[in-house]
Amino acid sequence: MPPDSGPADHASPAKHASYEGSDLLRIEEQLTPEERLVRDTARAFAAERAAPHIADWFEAGTLPRELAPELGKLGMLGMHLTGYGCAGLGAVAYGIACRELEACDSGLRSLVSVQGSLAMYPIWRYGSEEQKQEWLPRMAAGEAIGCFGLTEPDQGSDPGNMRTKAIPNGAGWTLSGTKMWITNGSIADIAVIWATTEQGIRGFLVPRTARGFTARNIHKKLSLRASVTSELHFDDVHLPADAVLPGVTGLKGPLSCLTEARFGITWGATGAARTCFEAAAEYSRTREQFGRPIGGFQLTQSKLAWMLADLTKAQLLALHLGRLKEAGKITATQVSLGKMANVRTAIDIARQARTILGANGVTLEYPVIRHAANLESVLTYEGTEEIHVLALGQAITGLSAYR
Repeated sequence: MPPDSGPADHASPAKHASYEGSDLLRIEEQLTPEERLVRDTARAFAAERAAPHIADWFEAGTLPRELAPELGKLGMLGMHLTGYGCAGLGAVAYGIACRELEACDSGLRSLVSVQGSLAMYPIWRYGSEEQKQEWLPRMAAGEAIGCFGLTEPDQGSDPGNMRTKAIPNGAGWTLSGTKMWITNGSIADIAVIWATTEQGIRGFLVPRTARGFTARNIHKKLSLRASVTSELHFDDVHLPADAVLPGVTGLKGPLSCLTEARFGITWGATGAARTCFEAAAEYSRTREQFGRPIGGFQLTQSKLAWMLADLTKAQLLALHLGRLKEAGKITATQVSLGKMANVRTAIDIARQARTILGANGVTLEYPVIRHAANLESVLTYEGTEEIHVLALGQAITGLSAYR
C-alpha cells in the first residue's frame, strides 16, 4: 500500500498479497475440510477482532482479557485436548490456529498456546479427575485463565536446579519461591507451578486467591508487548494436599508441556513470517523509486524469492511434524528441530522484509517491525535456540554438550 495509508490498512494479513501468493506449492490443498474450517475461523477472528487494534495494543503494552472467552466460544482453547469441554481436534488443526493467530501477533498466539498447552495440558494429562472437572471446562470456555510457572530469575534453561520449593506441612504443602517471565501471570485464575519436593519436581495448582501469592507485571518490554508477562512470588503459600498434580514426578512433567507449546510455536512462526513476506511483496509493487516500483529491481526480487523459498520450507516442516504428531510418532527432538528452524527462518524473513520497506519498515503502520521484535522473544522462550541446537547435537553425536 502507499506509504501514507493509515494503520488499519496494514495491520491485517488479509490486506496484503493474496494468501495463495505465499503458498506457491499449494500446501493448503493437503488440509482436510475440518482443518480448512479452523484456518478460516482463526483467520477471520484475527482479522476482524484483533488486527484493527493490534498496533495500538502493542504500543500500549496490553492485550484485552476479554479475548479469552471469545476464543473459548470458537473452541480454540485446549482445542487439541479431548473431553471436559475441549474441542478434541487434531494436531494440524491446532497448529493452523496458532499460525493464523500469530500471523496477527505473537502475543495473541501466546494467549492460546499458554492456556492450552502449558496450563490446560498438564491438568488434562497429569491431574486428578477432580482437578480436571474443576478447571478444564472453565478454561476451555475462557472463563478461567491459566499460567505456567517453570522459569525462575536465575534458572532459565536449567530447570532441574529450580529453587522454588514445596514442603509438606502435615495438612498439605507450603510453597515458597519466585517464577519469572510468566505469560498471563497477573491475570491468571490458576497457576500451574513446578517446585522441588522431597520426591522430586512436582506440579501444583495454585489459585489466584491463595494467601501469599502475588504477581507483578514486567514492564518496559520492547518485544511481545501485546501480552501480559509477570513475575510470580510465593511467600509461604499454604496449599491443600490435593493441590499437587498426582500423575507425574520429575522434569518429565514440565518438559512434556514445553514440547506441546513448542509444537504450536513451530506453526505460529510461519504465520508471522507469512505476514512479513506478504507485506514486503505488496509494498514492492506499489513503492516507486527511480521511476518504477521497487519490485521490478533484481535485488528486491532476489530477496522476495529467497523469503518465499524459506517460508515454503517452514510451512512444509510444520505440516510434516503435525502429521507425525497425529500418527503418534513425533519425538521431542523433532519438535526441537521444528521450533529452532522455523523461528530462525521467521526472524530472517522479518529482517529482509524490513529492508524492502525501508524507513516505513520500522513504524507500526506496517506489521513487520512488530513481528521482528516479537520473534526475538519467541526465539528465547519455550527453550532457547541454543538449547534446541544442543538437543539436536546430542541426537546426532550421542554426546551431551551440557550435562
